Amino acid sequence: MRHEVWFPSERHALAGHLYLPDDSPSGSTRSLPAVVVASPGSGIKEQTSGRYAEELSRLGFAALAFDHRGYGESEGYPRYDEDPIAKAEDIKNAISFLGRRPEIDPQRLAAMGICGGAGYVTYAAATDRRIKAVATVSGMTNNRASFEEMMGEDPSALAYVLDGTSAARQSFSEGNPPQYGVVIPEAGSANVIEPLKEAPSYYFDENRGAHPRWHNEVLAWSIEKQMTFNAVDMIAMIAPRPTLFVVGTVSGSRGQNEAAFEAAREPKELVLVDGASHIDLYDRDEYVEQVVGTLHRFFTANV
Repeated sequence: MRHEVWFPSERHALAGHLYLPDDSPSGSTRSLPAVVVASPGSGIKEQTSGRYAEELSRLGFAALAFDHRGYGESEGYPRYDEDPIAKAEDIKNAISFLGRRPEIDPQRLAAMGICGGAGYVTYAAATDRRIKAVATVSGMTNNRASFEEMMGEDPSALAYVLDGTSAARQSFSEGNPPQYGVVIPEAGSANVIEPLKEAPSYYFDENRGAHPRWHNEVLAWSIEKQMTFNAVDMIAMIAPRPTLFVVGTVSGSRGQNEAAFEAAREPKELVLVDGASHIDLYDRDEYVEQVVGTLHRFFTANV
């Protein structure tokens, strides 16, 4: 059962879909375990985070998919600021919201993230001890490495990008509209990391992830924040709380997942989904069913 909800994150009101089991108890029993589900970078609650939240609710969990500040129906300006630290704060404030709900046990809270959301969730959980267990799906936890891969070894390419973001900041400070770039390049674009190469098949397809409130835009100076963010630096701090990494065997993000798994401390688990690509785990039924089964086992044991 889906409920439309709003909750505060710093000075912003964020829109969410709270999925509760159909047979969830009424009143203030405070008995349900709950999971915050963080979207991929640029994602909104009507896409893959909503799919996973709904699936988890069918298995007895309360699950929250939400729009980060500046995305979807949530407040926030400039829009489409892919700010890892701000998004981690939104996740912590989502945990606060769940902890206040009368149906939910505040001692049984967990979080999961998909793609870029995995980085934001692991970063948030490193210091937020209310999060009892963390799961990632097709996780991209090291944005710094992704940008290094795309930029190559030519320092002039980095300088060119940063000159542009600096100019965009200055223009905005002078009262001009914010400037944006694209999140998902067109198919066949050069110098694109592997997960982005298949992203158009999801985000541009009305039968998959395309949605009227999703926009293929990112604030120009978000790039500065993305290229210095690496949640792997913090991931060991999650222990002794358990961490789960789920990734496809043919995923372009497999290397990042294996590196994050190595950096994490016990208890930890790496699950490989045979034959699945990065984007397959967003919505392909045959793969999502496997992932949800793994999540069910993991969260049941740990929250």
